[in-house]
Amino acid sequence: MIDHIGLEVSDLARSAAFYDAVFHPLGGRRIVDSPVAIAYGIHEARLWIVARDRRPGPGFGHVALTASGRPAVHAAYEGGLAHGGRDAGPPGPRHAYGPRYFAAYLLDPDGLRVEVVSGAH
Repeated sequence: MIDHIGLEVSDLARSAAFYDAVFHPLGGRRIVDSPVAIAYGIHEARLWIVARDRRPGPGFGHVALTASGRPAVHAAYEGGLAHGGRDAGPPGPRHAYGPRYFAAYLLDPDGLRVEVVSGAH
């Protein structure tokens, strides 16, 4: 079980615009909003973005966010692209992960990989 994930970002405002656009269609919101950290979740802070005045390193891995269905995957993907994200795999089935697995992949403004998935469980 994961309690929370923290990502170091180089520009907090730029990354916040990206994560706001990705989380909104998933039902998430800002739980914590400070000058050096913003945390997202539904009821509790689960994903933190933190400014530490240095760029994140390459090859971090990825964060997977749960979507309520395929329309939410599409909306989060489009929202992320419109707010500084880059495509890393458009919305679609990922049969290698199961018959119901539907996901999209984005790179956030710092190049960290974000997966938005529906039907994983």
